[in-house]
Amino acid sequence: MKDIAWELGLSVVTVSKALRNHGDISEATRKRVMRRIEEVGYRPNLTARALITGRTYTMGLIVPDLLHAFFAQIAKALSRAVRQKNYGVLITSSEEDPELERQEIAQLLARRVDAILIASAQWSVESFRRIEEQNTPYILIDRHFAGLAANFVGSDDVAAGRMATEHLISQGCRRIVHIRGPQLSTGLGRLEGYRLALSSAAGGPLPEDVMPVGLSADDRGEADGYEAAQKLLDRAAPPDGIFCFNDPVATGVMQAVLERGFRIPEDIAIVGCGNVLYSGHLRVPLTTIDQDSAAIGAEAGSLALSMVESRKPLPPESRITKPKLVVRASSLKGTKK
Repeated sequence: MKDIAWELGLSVVTVSKALRNHGDISEATRKRVMRRIEEVGYRPNLTARALITGRTYTMGLIVPDLLHAFFAQIAKALSRAVRQKNYGVLITSSEEDPELERQEIAQLLARRVDAILIASAQWSVESFRRIEEQNTPYILIDRHFAGLAANFVGSDDVAAGRMATEHLISQGCRRIVHIRGPQLSTGLGRLEGYRLALSSAAGGPLPEDVMPVGLSADDRGEADGYEAAQKLLDRAAPPDGIFCFNDPVATGVMQAVLERGFRIPEDIAIVGCGNVLYSGHLRVPLTTIDQDSAAIGAEAGSLALSMVESRKPLPPESRITKPKLVVRASSLKGTKK
């Protein structure tokens, strides 16, 4: 840094600020410094910097499933948001296993990451108490815990469940099954929204019909959906509408329905949740609830940066995105009853 500062007629402090994308220097100066750094191949010693600043300029992200497109989109947006301040992201998966998640948390704490972001598979708040004991900022993503005062970024799951179910009702569906998710805030919220929509249906409440798919709705959602649909189709009176916990579950349901010779949506209308990238490109394009995963990732990154760069602890904050119904062919019956 001394050599670069001397060559450019700047102070070492200015070069250091350019490396950290500090707001005290002009964009022109920052570009001069970065251009020279590229020319000489200089790379800062992050370990040495951490000893001085107390920061590693890394954040940890734990998701339930690295293959789930919803969490992949969150990770991409989060990485883009923090990269602007020269932070990197260590990404790992809990595979919906609470014990594995606890191990990953311990690993991230040992690496002294500046913040941890978690879409948690836990059933209790014990792991988060341990993070708090280490004075490491953390943010819950997508899933939250009742009674835990923590930072949270996610979508309104109750609204998502109600919106999906009301849409099926509007299409004339009267035997609506909800293939529900695990006993986490996402599954519980969407279930509550489903129930609210049925109870307030025009013409009187509709019967509730809920089918669980186990504890691994994210990890093996397509297989879970396929198995659940086989059971539903064996009924004497199969459902005429199905609201699925997420899009992978809906994909499995659609496969089973079509294999059994039923038509989508004429016989059975299907709605998912998540609006993952492939949802509009299926054999029958899937109606779904868009939770704006990119916005969740960007908001989580923004909140993490504000926490890490604050000189004092900040009160817990919740940032909730509004879900949006994306109507496609899988639910449009064309007639209303």
